[in-house]
Amino acid sequence: MPELLEQIDDGIAWLTLNRPDSMNAISPTLAGALIETFERLAEDRTVAAVVLIGAGRGFCAGGDVKGMSAGIERDFETRHAQLLRVHRIPRLLHMMPKPTIALVNGAAVGAGLSLALACDFRIAGRAARFGTGFSRIALSGDYGGTWFMTRLVGTTKARELYYLSEMVSGEEAREIGLASEVVDDDALESAGRAFAGRFRGGPSLAIGYMKRNLNAAESGSLDDVLDLEALHQARVALSEDHREGVTAFAEKRKPVFKGR
Repeated sequence: MPELLEQIDDGIAWLTLNRPDSMNAISPTLAGALIETFERLAEDRTVAAVVLIGAGRGFCAGGDVKGMSAGIERDFETRHAQLLRVHRIPRLLHMMPKPTIALVNGAAVGAGLSLALACDFRIAGRAARFGTGFSRIALSGDYGGTWFMTRLVGTTKARELYYLSEMVSGEEAREIGLASEVVDDDALESAGRAFAGRFRGGPSLAIGYMKRNLNAAESGSLDDVLDLEALHQARVALSEDHREGVTAFAEKRKPVFKGR
């Protein structure tokens, strides 16, 4: 059985982490599948949005802790190279020029939490639990979690969640900014379909450039962002979608965008 399931449903890519017996912990095989799939979907103009969900009773338990003991004796250079490779996963997810949505069912811990945080949106079921988990096994954190967490909840709260590794409920996650929305567990998938469907037929080219602007705004200066906005606005102003949008506005009808 593949460790990552993929289904394209009318322009929406559904990716299911498929290791339910291990709470979808990230194995080398799953990591490789995520890298390949994110690279491919980022270039697929027929895909309007990407949804990430976990099979079974949890979203993702992070790294495979049971397998960590076997690798404790690995040398520093090997472990460092492995981490640099898998860190392509959150980078690809964050930079993908289209909306990404995590549907958090059950626990999202460690690298699994970072996967969810790397998405543009997180919709949580009421049974969802968010936690960093690293201090419990004397690790400092990976998969970009400290970067995402600090920007979402602020410096002090991020330190609290990392140092103490306390679990956060779905409702609390929404209150502090980790979750966009909280729904009943049995309504999670339908809520995800409804939300992702809002991007179907949208101005995907413009949204991709919007995401670049917003990513730059997280760490760049005003001057940097103004320059980037000028570049991107000039690009999309020449697009077929922009011409269609202006024409549709003048004709008082709904635009038909094609992503180019």
